[in-house]
Amino acid sequence: MSDSGIQLIVGLGNPGAQYAGTRHNAGYCLVERIAERSAVELRPEAKFYGLMGRVNHPEGDLRLLKPTTFMNHSGRSVAAVCRYFDLEPSRVLIAYDELDLPVGTVKLKQGGGHAGHNGIRDSIAALGSRDFWRLRIGIGHPGSKEQVIGYVLSHPSRADSDAILAAVDEAEGCLPELLAGDFQRAMNHLHRR
Repeated sequence: MSDSGIQLIVGLGNPGAQYAGTRHNAGYCLVERIAERSAVELRPEAKFYGLMGRVNHPEGDLRLLKPTTFMNHSGRSVAAVCRYFDLEPSRVLIAYDELDLPVGTVKLKQGGGHAGHNGIRDSIAALGSRDFWRLRIGIGHPGSKEQVIGYVLSHPSRADSDAILAAVDEAEGCLPELLAGDFQRAMNHLHRR
């Protein structure tokens, strides 16, 4: 097992049936897809403020987390898991929806600011670090700032939904590289989309 690979993948989103499948829940979608493909159940964990699962992978164990705190308080859940398992931020990947990327694009990077994303802003504050990895799943932009809230909380068109799911599948396919710490290879794969 790599000593630099990802040990925790967090998918950001909002809990509740009314938010299922919305653009803002693109991060949840990745964690759900990994759990489904790995035949792992995500179970409620009160002490982690979210749903958790564990994947036994040839490259090493991986924990999956879907915070149930609502987006603006995601950091509480991420920080609780990192403290409990003594995880360095650099071993954490947070997947989330990205307005500034075209629909169906997916980008991997480490560090940086929050670019106005409240879930990332709260995670940086709670972890006291920007060093975690980010998987930015493109959802496109509605065109004006005033429309953003309604846009991210609404359901994408069928074509956009298919494009987002295809991006999530591409990211899920890079799991071996992420767990092995081979981030350059994962980026090369994802960024050529």
